[in-house]
Amino acid sequence: MFVSAGATILHADLDAFYASVEQRDDPALRGRPVIVGAGVVLAASYEAKAYGVRTAMSGGQARRLCPRAIVVRPRMSAYTAASRAVFAVFRATTPLVEGLSIDEAFLDVDGLRGEPAGIAARLRRDVAEEIGLPITVGVARTKFLAKVASGVAKPDGLLVVPPDGELDFLRPLPVRRLWGVGPATAAKLANLGIGTVGDVADAPEGTLVSLLGPAAGRHLSALARNRDPRPVRTGVRRRSMGAQRALGRRRRSRAEVEVIVVGLVDRLAGRLRAARRVCRTVTLRLRFDDFARATRSHTLPQATAETPVILDAARDLLAAAAPMIGSRGLTLVGVSLGNLHDDAAVQLALPFDQAMALDAAVDGVRDRFGSSAITRAALLGHDQAPPMPMLPD
Repeated sequence: MFVSAGATILHADLDAFYASVEQRDDPALRGRPVIVGAGVVLAASYEAKAYGVRTAMSGGQARRLCPRAIVVRPRMSAYTAASRAVFAVFRATTPLVEGLSIDEAFLDVDGLRGEPAGIAARLRRDVAEEIGLPITVGVARTKFLAKVASGVAKPDGLLVVPPDGELDFLRPLPVRRLWGVGPATAAKLANLGIGTVGDVADAPEGTLVSLLGPAAGRHLSALARNRDPRPVRTGVRRRSMGAQRALGRRRRSRAEVEVIVVGLVDRLAGRLRAARRVCRTVTLRLRFDDFARATRSHTLPQATAETPVILDAARDLLAAAAPMIGSRGLTLVGVSLGNLHDDAAVQLALPFDQAMALDAAVDGVRDRFGSSAITRAALLGHDQAPPMPMLPD
């Protein structure tokens, strides 16, 4: 696979996106600590982050850390509109844009007139002047390194890693900068005296494989040496889609968690049908009080977009994980749908039944009157987190 000899890949990442939109739209919030979301922090301005406020933290803990913070309700429509405007700037810069989320993307500027550093500076200026938002850009030869560079350059910065300085830049960084290294993996590596990217690069690959497993061990070994041949890809439909909800530190009953899972599945299944896709795999994602994570998956006998079928699978996974949740506490729950396929080739093989008819009727009502016009009985009387904006499928 081809990798450019020059630093021509940009990773553009909007800074504290939701909070920045709020500060842009309300001048009274500028320069002040802002928290988006009351029950659970969806985003925090850098002024709030300076007090230790972080995304997914409970609102109570965030307010104790930063009593002067201004808490605002999320406005998802405003964030979606801002994201679309920013992505229009991206595509005006280069046709090679790979969106990662609502607020970040890779851009390939190889072959464009001008130096990549100048193109990146112009991109930052255009986003600031046209959209009114700060954005950080990392420039490097590989996607991985460009993303690391933007992380180091935050907030509102620009960092170019030249090809002849890649390893000098990478080696001193902490292992948490490597994709896939969370607290649990970092702790395992620390037990072996591995604390920096350079330590990972110097470790025998076999040692990493024995500690982390074949896939993760080889993955980290390659990244630590900046081996990342992936090109910027456009027009590729996602292989999975997911939604999650942070729960804070309050203990939740199994019934409460199940209601949240029902809401996540209901939202995801609707998105699946709107995208004219079907799934084969349902995955439950959990994060515990100690920040450890666990996933449980189930493969369906046939691809589907039916809410009841997906929901049954998610409930079974939740029931199997109940002992673990009860003993360790739960701070985040998510559901993802994988092995996605376009529904055109599958639809003819699926018998039409009442469940499909009901799903279609529900989708029709929501399309006409809004997503809150109709809901499942299990969700009545329960506070549902606002739907998180996603990149279009």
